[in-house]
Amino acid sequence: MATLLLKNAHTIATFDRERRELHGASILLRDNVVEAIDAPGAPERPADAAIDCSRMVLLPGLVNTHHHFYQTLTRSVPGTQDVKLFDWLQKLYPMWGRFTPEAIRVSTQIAIAELLLSGCTTSMDHTYIWPNGARVDDQIEVARAMGFRFHASRGSMSLGRSKGGLPPDVVVQDEPAILKDTQRVIDAYHDPAPLAMTRIVVAPCSPFSVSEDLMRESIALARSAGVHSHTHLAETLDEENYCLEHFGCRPVELAEKLGWVGDDVWHAHMVHPSAKECDRLGATRTGVAYCASSNMRLGSGTAPIVALRAAGARVGLGVDGSASNDSSSLIDEVRHAMLLQRISAGNPAALTARDSLEIATRGGAEVLGRDDVGSLEPGKAADIAGWSIDSLELSGGAVHDAIASLVFCRPQRADLVIVNGEQRVRNGELLNFDLQATIARANEIAKNLGE
Repeated sequence: MATLLLKNAHTIATFDRERRELHGASILLRDNVVEAIDAPGAPERPADAAIDCSRMVLLPGLVNTHHHFYQTLTRSVPGTQDVKLFDWLQKLYPMWGRFTPEAIRVSTQIAIAELLLSGCTTSMDHTYIWPNGARVDDQIEVARAMGFRFHASRGSMSLGRSKGGLPPDVVVQDEPAILKDTQRVIDAYHDPAPLAMTRIVVAPCSPFSVSEDLMRESIALARSAGVHSHTHLAETLDEENYCLEHFGCRPVELAEKLGWVGDDVWHAHMVHPSAKECDRLGATRTGVAYCASSNMRLGSGTAPIVALRAAGARVGLGVDGSASNDSSSLIDEVRHAMLLQRISAGNPAALTARDSLEIATRGGAEVLGRDDVGSLEPGKAADIAGWSIDSLELSGGAVHDAIASLVFCRPQRADLVIVNGEQRVRNGELLNFDLQATIARANEIAKNLGE
């Protein structure tokens, strides 16, 4: 069994239940698990290899709870830069309808590369459009090749404009076909075991793009198969008005009516719940993916994250689609999450740097239903992100508080990323991956999508 020693770390933020922070400590990894965390001055353990971390701050690998990988090919598209969500979607639906399996694979490579370089080791993806023969399988193949811990969603849209939905009919699918393929993907790929690298999520897109029947049948299928469920909810006031007009209730009320609450469900955004709805979401331990950058970019509003956490809701961070962010940097999202909560509350103590990092690590793991990632403890996954304290960005800050400086100072690339015990980023560069060739192909495909 292979061992790797991360020696004498300048700072380790464990994000265990005690929020322990260690200085000069070492971490021994055995295969894909954290075997031990040794206090400063403890005898050095023998290992097959060692990395000097004396000038590094180490965190559990960050966990991303909402994304749309395919959107990395449609960033900053003219006509989408200064509009709200519904207009943004209607501009992009036709472009997304031209995606091919190769476009799905290349966009997935780009998204995972960005996430890894930002210190993220686990992510879900919410792809709900599968044109021209594209399948979830295309994404899973890429994630496995890149050594990335992946919660792949079999997303869906079934309610086209002819039936009162927002998307054009050409990009929606037949509901029996959706459910059949969802079951196929679960049977083929879902791994419920501890330390699993691939899990499947059932993820109809939103109240304005699927029917109530599909929402009910999707959650029933997910629960019968023991997998988690995810959708967009309460993102904009336009969505709230749509739900009131079509269903006679608010978005959270609709989710409750359809059974979409509980500790096996999480919703992206949750910008506009009422105070009572926050309490009900907390009481059911429903999860929320907080997407601060996207919510700012589209002018959607600010999610009441402090209230949701206080009520007991599980809260993680999401970079959201790379066409509504327009980035896949989770460490950048940590900073925006903190700052936006402060301006919303008018209180600089509303969310601390450590609170925001906890949401991005332990919180994200809870949202995805995992107890094997999100903290650095013996027995947990060997998923670790490290940043040099000697960078230009952290100069004058890390010497005072290395952990807080990761959030307050300009976000930077991770210098070291380990996923499942394997180094994926070293000295700020991806290993065993031709990034420049992938970027070139992504740009070529993206250009063709816009023509």
